[in-house]
Amino acid sequence: MKQTIVIFPPPGLADINSMIEFGKLILHHYPHNFSITILCTHGLQNNPTMSSYIQRISNSNPSVSFHLFPCQRVDTPPSRRRFPGILIELIRLNLPNARNALHEISKTSKVGALIIHSFCMPALSVGIELGIPTFCFRASGASSLAVLLNFPKIHQQTNDSFKDLTDTVFQIPGCLPLRAIHMPSPLLDRDDTCYWDFLNGFSNLPKVNGIIVNTFDGFEPIAMKAIKDGLCVSDGPTPPLYYVGPLIASNEKEEGKANIATDQEEDYMSWLDKQPSGSVVFLCFGRMGTLSEKQVREIAIGLENSGKRFLWVLKKPSDDKSKMTQQMYNFDLDLASVLPDGFTERTRGLGAVVKSQVPQMEVLKKESVGGFVTHCGWNSVLEAVVTGVPMIAWPLHAEQHVNRNALVEDMKIAIPVEQREEDEFVTATELEARVRELMESEKGRELRERSRKMKDMGLAAFGDSGSSKLALQRFIDAIG
Repeated sequence: MKQTIVIFPPPGLADINSMIEFGKLILHHYPHNFSITILCTHGLQNNPTMSSYIQRISNSNPSVSFHLFPCQRVDTPPSRRRFPGILIELIRLNLPNARNALHEISKTSKVGALIIHSFCMPALSVGIELGIPTFCFRASGASSLAVLLNFPKIHQQTNDSFKDLTDTVFQIPGCLPLRAIHMPSPLLDRDDTCYWDFLNGFSNLPKVNGIIVNTFDGFEPIAMKAIKDGLCVSDGPTPPLYYVGPLIASNEKEEGKANIATDQEEDYMSWLDKQPSGSVVFLCFGRMGTLSEKQVREIAIGLENSGKRFLWVLKKPSDDKSKMTQQMYNFDLDLASVLPDGFTERTRGLGAVVKSQVPQMEVLKKESVGGFVTHCGWNSVLEAVVTGVPMIAWPLHAEQHVNRNALVEDMKIAIPVEQREEDEFVTATELEARVRELMESEKGRELRERSRKMKDMGLAAFGDSGSSKLALQRFIDAIG
């Protein structure tokens, strides 16, 4: 009987992408052995983008099916719970649906494994109850995994919220020294239910049958060695690790994409093709990377003063970080109202500002792109790695400060921006200096060379004897 591997992601495209890529990777190498079933949780909002995404994946991958749960609503007001906490509550509410789905699937297929995202740790109890080998999937890298494996032990070291420990620096096995206020953002406040959700989830992480991580052998040597040596789990053995990356979603065009976005894409892509090799700095802060209007103006001044060519993806500014949303198109954004007077005219031909989500991977592949100012989200990091583009690291939230430290000190493929301590503001002078350093200096040249080597390592991971291919084989052997 053909085995089914059941994948349980949290709601939202950002986290489901790499999990589905892992499923597609399994089907590519073992097409006759497995099918993939995705459990889909609803409840945040009506999401036509997700619906079209599911349709595209289903049409192009017949062995991938989706099991959609009934819509759920979280009673806790969003003002009292962080966004990740809402996701976890939705997963908890859907545990009966997950149990029923697994029962139904098992009537026609053998469920070889249940793969749960790290936000879906409440579902571990269902996998254990049903006797299904259950694996945790980390969409981010080994460095942030080291922090989260250590989190239960760090929790015992203080009764204060990390956000209040402004002078505290944690020495965490597998990580560079990390300021308490730079812990992953869901962990910062003990008064937030999200903190306790994560503590409970990662206290149970050693109980999974293995941890699948979207990274590759040799990319994060400090973290990988600490985890391998058992330094990150203090009260039991570390589960088997499967480094199966880099997993990057293919760039599929969205159905129904607005014509205005298509026209704009043709304009800036054509502009990139005309620029000299390695001359353009690309700035993009992710789907949820919203900055204040003051910060936007400071970026504009820094870019203009640097004199370097640039492509800047600008989202609608907001001074309230709690209102970050997955903005994709900003056609109602009036650039003249948020950029310095005369900026567009003075930089015409030198740079381009884009008001929509861009096909980031395709931009990074352009020969003219020589640097990437990034929020250090893991998907963006991996896309920069596989295209060999060095980075300027500007973390905003989540685990991005952990990623920044690893990119700068461990992998040595990024330059950090200096952020003002009280509000993480970056001045125009600072941005100008870092852009010049990356594009003009000897250090920048060294980073470009190092980035090219990392690109080769990432591509080799899926070669015949590559580390990620071997890790995939170990995973398949583990589930029989």
